[in-house]
Amino acid sequence: MNRIEAVNDFVVKFANVNGSGSASANELFAKSILRMGVPVSPRNIFPSNIQGLPTWYEVRVTEKGWLGRRGGVDMMVAMNPQTWDADVAELSPGGYLFYDNTRPLPPSKFRDDVHVIGMPLTEICNAVYDDPRQRQLFKNIVYVGALSVLLEIDPKEIEKLFGEQYKGKERLLSSNVQALHLGREFAEEHLNYPLGIRVRRSDRVGKRIFVDGNSACALGAVYGGASVMAWYPITPSSSVAEAFQKYCSKMRVDKETGQHNYAIVQAEDELASIGMVVGAGWNGARAYTATSGPGVSLMTEFIGLAQFAEIPVTIVNVQRGGPSTGMPTRTQQADILSCAYASHGDTKHVLLLPEDPHECFEHTAKALDLADRLQTPVFVMTDLDIGMNQRLCNPFDWQEGQEYDRGKVMTHEDLEAGKDFGRYKDVDGDGIPWRTLPGTHPTKGSYFTRGTTRDPYARYSERGPDYIYNMERLLRKFRTAALLVPQPVVRRAARKARLGVIYYGSTSPAMLEALEVLAAEGIALDAMRLRAFPFPDSVAEFIASHDQVFVVEQNRDGQMRSLLVNELEVDPARLVKVVHYDGTPITARFITQAITAQVQEQRENVA
Repeated sequence: MNRIEAVNDFVVKFANVNGSGSASANELFAKSILRMGVPVSPRNIFPSNIQGLPTWYEVRVTEKGWLGRRGGVDMMVAMNPQTWDADVAELSPGGYLFYDNTRPLPPSKFRDDVHVIGMPLTEICNAVYDDPRQRQLFKNIVYVGALSVLLEIDPKEIEKLFGEQYKGKERLLSSNVQALHLGREFAEEHLNYPLGIRVRRSDRVGKRIFVDGNSACALGAVYGGASVMAWYPITPSSSVAEAFQKYCSKMRVDKETGQHNYAIVQAEDELASIGMVVGAGWNGARAYTATSGPGVSLMTEFIGLAQFAEIPVTIVNVQRGGPSTGMPTRTQQADILSCAYASHGDTKHVLLLPEDPHECFEHTAKALDLADRLQTPVFVMTDLDIGMNQRLCNPFDWQEGQEYDRGKVMTHEDLEAGKDFGRYKDVDGDGIPWRTLPGTHPTKGSYFTRGTTRDPYARYSERGPDYIYNMERLLRKFRTAALLVPQPVVRRAARKARLGVIYYGSTSPAMLEALEVLAAEGIALDAMRLRAFPFPDSVAEFIASHDQVFVVEQNRDGQMRSLLVNELEVDPARLVKVVHYDGTPITARFITQAITAQVQEQRENVA
């Protein structure tokens, strides 16, 4: 039987039971390979219910540095009898099946084209540990030890990780090291090693850091000057608030007085949280919330108020599957349209589209600047794949002394000098009015904040011309926003291409790999990664310069494609949707196969 042979280029998938303590052991496996200088891209696939349901952890090892899912599994660590059949079926021919053979399974449970590696994990742990919980927890470490032998992972790197995790807790440190070596000793004595897939020390990680997107957003908010956060817990965004609390407690506490220079409020629901953020933004604070699709649905009236009353608000939306409760622990890019047009009436909002934790940091800080500059809500559109999975990315960068962009704020001196103040008046031609902050002046610069129509001086008005003036000015401000948001990134094919592809956000890692594969197959594509909405002119120009453009995204209806058609008035036939929406992160293989099939069909039609 053939076997998969690969060094520093394979996929290992762990099939476990939720609540078994496997997550930390699987993460340990991934980090130990990373410490050997080999890039990894892990993804945690877990259920919404924590009571013993199946959970998976997939680790892609690739010296080339691809960070998207490849598709396919080379080794399955099958620890869950409930999902055995599906897990075994997922293995590629010639792959490796590692399992606990304490209890024998019938031959019908195995495949003839995969290599089976049995190890009596339960028996080993029962012989060493008396406590049932220890038996379960250390079983995970025992299989990591065995895998370190089979795949030639340096055990010293694992021990260093233990040392960092259990610093000052020597009892826990020694017990974990013991379990690791239990697994290693058994594998060395009883198993054939190494396998066809294995790890070899390299230096391809460089200075990159390993961090999740939610933590990056939280740190970006700290550096971006956010001093108020109001939120309500919702998967997969809750850890944004938890990380913000952690960073603020270190970086926003006055060393001399102990005073906390921030406010974090867990509200009673999403409506209350966005209301608090709107109030704080009106008062001059940099304020934000973090939520997911269902939370945005509940917030839309307040979001519309902030847009129309022109109050700075930042919203981090960590997207998940929908509609309704949808799939709380699965990823999608399914809120594009609902956020772009959140609230009723003619409403449009700024969306930032980070591709990885590095841009989560940058875009969250940028969003706080843009919200102030534009006096409007700004969404940071991440998703579960970016938010809750650790990813290799470039280190965060922040210039010392960097000043925040507070936009057009009239000061006490401006008002004293007699400057004309019309709260909703466009005096600079960019659609952005001047504002004052509460308490700026005792007698000048006051205005009534309302969600109803008004004239340029904030006086209540139902006159048609006043309404049209305000709505046209808001549209002009939105066009100004297109000049201020992060601009698209274009990657040209090696030769002139009549076809293009547009993608954004967490689709990026898989798309970059797919572009290389497609080029090797003779399919030339110019590529544009969108980084924000509203779209700058370069997006329309990119589409116009190609016969057809594929739009790759992770939702059923091709929401970004719809937004492009609606906003740029593009002929829909020019935009070909490539959609992936089963809740798992898109793979390079899926993109490659989908585009290849479309190109082949076009060639056949021409012929």
